[in-house]
Parts: sequence; structure tokens; C-alpha cells
Amino acid sequence: MAEPTRTPEQPGQPHEPIQEEPLPWLEELPPRKIVAELDRYIVGQEVAKKAVAIAVRNRWRRTQAPDDIRDEILPNNIIMIGPTGVGKTEIARRLARLAGAPFLKVEASKFTEVGYVGRDVESMVRELVDVAINMVRGEREDDVYPAAEARAEERLLDILLPPVPAAPASPLPHTPGGEGRGAGEKGERPLFVVSSKGDVTPKAPEAEQPAQERWRRTREKLRQQLQKGELEEREVEVEVQQQGFPGLEMMQPPPGMEGPDFNFVEMLQEMMPKKKKRRTVHLHEARRILIDEELKKLVDMDDVVNEALDRVENHGIIFIDELDKIAGERGTVGPDVSREGVQRDLLPIVEGSTVQTRYGYVRTDHVLFIAAGAFHISKPSDLIPELQGRFPIRVELEPLTEQDFVRILTEPENALTKQYAALCASEGATLEFAPDGIKEIARIAAKANEQMENIGARRLHTVMTTLLEELLFELPDYPTKHVVFDGAGVRQRLGTIVENEDLRRYIL
Repeated sequence: MAEPTRTPEQPGQPHEPIQEEPLPWLEELPPRKIVAELDRYIVGQEVAKKAVAIAVRNRWRRTQAPDDIRDEILPNNIIMIGPTGVGKTEIARRLARLAGAPFLKVEASKFTEVGYVGRDVESMVRELVDVAINMVRGEREDDVYPAAEARAEERLLDILLPPVPAAPASPLPHTPGGEGRGAGEKGERPLFVVSSKGDVTPKAPEAEQPAQERWRRTREKLRQQLQKGELEEREVEVEVQQQGFPGLEMMQPPPGMEGPDFNFVEMLQEMMPKKKKRRTVHLHEARRILIDEELKKLVDMDDVVNEALDRVENHGIIFIDELDKIAGERGTVGPDVSREGVQRDLLPIVEGSTVQTRYGYVRTDHVLFIAAGAFHISKPSDLIPELQGRFPIRVELEPLTEQDFVRILTEPENALTKQYAALCASEGATLEFAPDGIKEIARIAAKANEQMENIGARRLHTVMTTLLEELLFELPDYPTKHVVFDGAGVRQRLGTIVENEDLRRYIL
């Protein structure tokens, strides 16, 4: 698993923790606030948002329940049913970004691919554990980042100005029977200085004290230059660990160790001795390398693993998309693996089992599973009865209307109109959409969905791309830097395509 890296602070500004109000865990928010957070990005679908908010809040309620009944409270697994492009996957994405629990999104269809191995379904739990490890480690590293930065600075100063070598101490003369405790030895014994913090350092002889004082003054000057960013481009030599061994990736695992979840190459790399080499890099790159090394020393990975496994078991959320792709007719012939077989492999994971990961065993009894699918061809009742029973809550999402498209283009914080306006602003241009222009875009998208395949809000992407194609191509040399699309302008650009059925099918 790759180690996270951090971008160094701007030179000249010492690192200070940013005073931000910490985000509450998603589960700690009342259901009404969870819905309000989802409303910022998703239009409509109140029933689905409410069901998700209740299921997530129940995770917190379970932790407050008495110990004798806590383990008996099972999560409310949900199936979201609706056509493509109505917000099923977007709800999952926003849940993942609302900070708190480990979250993983998987495609159910990946388990029907050729080359499938029976235990591959358990990989979703292993991936969720990796997500939790990264999440907890990131939190721990944020806590100790100032200390790691201070340590890295001291190491950089040691590289720029090595300590003054101490003069070799003369050996103490041996006095028979006196064990070196004679009166004539007092001047030859080394002296030590104990600071107020309890640090013990050898006291330099009087002849070396001027050199030590000059070294300290020079070190402080270098520290000031370092903090002001005046030495960022100086080249220094640091010792780094080699990332891997050439040709190791080509090795084949022995029989019995070739499972998709068994990382044979990673195991070999951990067993082999760690090789280090010296690299000459710029000081800002050396700072990043040293901070990463200090973060690894300061973070207790055993504590990280324990916390991550606890979060997975009690707060983990797995979103299974495209569930309808494994609910087809039984007994079909083709290259895909039996869909019913995939359902039976999913069953023990969803109902609760113990999965072995490289960090330890994980129980899935209290992991929340949210499934979604369009179910155009198949129906939820086509799932095997045992799997249907593990998803007791079913929510149907409504198809999007023309009025919904108008809201999607204006209300969310990540609306397409705002995204394209930001893209044009990077070229120094201003892009605006008049209200009648937005209504015309929504009308064209709704009409295309009616006359062709209904792909929901994704149709807005095709309409907007076609509408703005010429503008974005000519934008660097465009005669005016203020562009406004009204209803007439939208009809002028898209009228030919909308009226021609063949063009509409191929372009929109």
C-alpha cells in the first residue's frame, strides 16, 4: 500500500495548525442534517436520501445501545432502484465525502468477469480495510505533522552544517587497586551538562568552546534562512530507501499462492533486506523525504491498524453498484460466470462472516451495505431469495423531469453551468447562462431522453458539451471575453441537431 506524501508548506511560513472546525462524523449528524448535506449536490430523490440518512444514523444509535443488545442490532441494508443518471451513484459519492466512516464503492459486475475466483468477493472487505488504514493513518499523521516537520528541519541543518567533531578523549590511566579513582585523574574525566529537560550532553573542553559557539551561531543563521525559504534550491545529499527490486514484478507465485487478493510481490519485498542509496536532490524535495520518514517513526502503526479494523467492523459502508447485472435470467450461457453463483458468494459477506485480511480478521456483521441498480431488464425479485432478505429496505428513485434538469443546472454547488464558468474563467473569460437559456438546455435534454434511451442527468453533459464545443475551442482567441447564452443562442447552436433525428441520435 502506497505511503501518502505531503506537499511542503510555503517557504518562509512556519507550519501552524489551521484552526478549522472539525467535521462531525457522518453518523453523529441528525438525519435531517444528513439530508441537508446531500441536498447541496443532489436534486430531488427525497425518499432515497431519507432512507440513507436513517440507515447511517442507526449506526450511531447502535453504539449508544446497552452492551447486551448491541450485537443483536443489524444494519438496515438498502437497495436503491431507478434508471441510470437519477442520482444513485452520486448519493454514494457524497456519503463518502461527508467525512467519518470508511467507505468503498464496488461494481457487482466485476465479480462476473472471466477469470473469477470463488473467494474474490471477499476482496471488497480487504479494500475497505485498506481505505480505513489510509484514513486513520492520515488522521494520526495530521496530529504529529508539526513534530515531524521540526525533526526534519533539524536533520536538514545537520546535513547543511555537520556537528563539530569532538576531540578524541585521552584514555584514563589505570591505577592498580584504585579503579581509576585517584586524585590525579580528576582533570581527565569527561564532564557532562544536564539541561532543564533532562537531556545530557558532553561538555566541550575549554579549547573547543569557541568553535562550538561559532558552530551554534552559524546553525541559527542557517535555520533563519531555511525558514525564510532562501535555501530551497540548494542541492543536498540524502539517504533514501529503494522502492523495489528490478524484475521482481515478473516473478510468478508458487502454486497455492496465486489468489487475486494475495500480493506475492509485496510479501517478497517485505522479506528482502531494505536497501538504501544516497541521492542528490533540492532542499525542498529533501524536506519532503525527511518529513515522510519522520511521520513513519512517529505514527504507531499497531494503533492505526487496531483503530482501522474497529471502524470497518462498526462503521464501514460498502456501496455495491450495478446489482441488477447479477440478477439476470438463470442458466444463461456465455463467457460470464454464473450470476447466481456470484449472488451466493455475496450472501455470506452481506449477512455476516469473518474475512481474513493482511491486517487481521474482520467481521462483516455490522458493515452497512447499500446496493443500487437500474433493473431495466431484471427485477429485484430475480435475486435469489436469501440475498433479497439481506436487503430489507428498498427505495425507488424517480425519473428526472425537465423541471428537475433546470434545478440540476442551477442549484447544486457543482452544477455544470458553474463548472464550465470556472473553466472559462481560467482563460480570462466570463460565461453566463440566462434563465431562458437554462430552460432551453433542460428542454432539449428532456426531449432527447424521451425520444432515445433515458440516461437521466447524464444527458445534460452531452447537451452542454455540444453547445460549448465551438466556444471552448476558440476561447483563447475569442473576440469577446464575456459570453452569455440565452434561449435564442441555445436554439441557434443546437436547433439543427435537435430537428434532425439522425444527428440527434449520434450527437446527443
